[in-house]
Amino acid sequence: MFDLKAYLKVKQQAVNAALKTLWDDTEPYPTPLVKAMRYSLEAGGKRLRPILCIGATEAVGGNEADVMPAACALELIHTYSLIHDDLPAMDDDDLRRGKPTCHKAFDEATAILAGDALLTAAFEILATAGRHSENDALKWLEVAYLIARAAGYSGMVQGQMIDLSVEGREITLEELERLHRLKTGALIEASVMAGGVLGGGSSQEVVALGAYGRHIGLAFQMADDILNIEGKPETLGKPVGSDQVLQKVTGPSMIGLEEAKARASNLIEHALEELKNFGIRGEPLAALGRYVIERNK
Repeated sequence: MFDLKAYLKVKQQAVNAALKTLWDDTEPYPTPLVKAMRYSLEAGGKRLRPILCIGATEAVGGNEADVMPAACALELIHTYSLIHDDLPAMDDDDLRRGKPTCHKAFDEATAILAGDALLTAAFEILATAGRHSENDALKWLEVAYLIARAAGYSGMVQGQMIDLSVEGREITLEELERLHRLKTGALIEASVMAGGVLGGGSSQEVVALGAYGRHIGLAFQMADDILNIEGKPETLGKPVGSDQVLQKVTGPSMIGLEEAKARASNLIEHALEELKNFGIRGEPLAALGRYVIERNK
């Protein structure tokens, strides 16, 4: 049986080690800005998006080392989004992963700039990898495009805008799924597609990986909404019940808690169906899909 716990530990260690090489500690580093960037980047976290990227590369026969720059870039973008989501103008959260949020540990202006810098650094990493890889430069260009599209105005940022605009009002289930697909699902989908592209996957394999990512992205957000109700603050590292306080529209608030759990499980089943042609190489992704709805934080 595939040992997901061991797999996650090994991959998290590899990603964390790679992230720590992004900035050195010699002058003029670490500046106050870099300190804020590293504070949020090294605060912990599941490293789910980088690990999905690595898992997708392995599923098509690629290797971890070749995809690590993309994995790091994805984590920088995810971290920037968390810093900005926590700001007073957004969700106004005081805790993230059991620690004061960036704007609490530093100040609001520094947090905004740290997020901006992490986002920009992510594309510097992708561009550098492309420049240093003559044979695969076009693959890196494609990956930069996939990630930019997923992170920007047609993806994650648009999803956050929609999320803010629907607080306190009723929307349809279709509208909610679009919100989740953009805010959470887009970057997850791009993570696995990027891994597939860099691993040398065929167009059919990359499409299947994208569909897998789309399903688990929706399931991940549904699971997050469930944890906001049933989770334990000491495990989550942040308060629970904030969605209800902010009158956020969520899966559980719209269709009920049990139906939300059933829907998340159904999405994972669809995701696993997309992996059927990957055989044993797809086992890590299959286990990660199940983990998405079984996690407790």
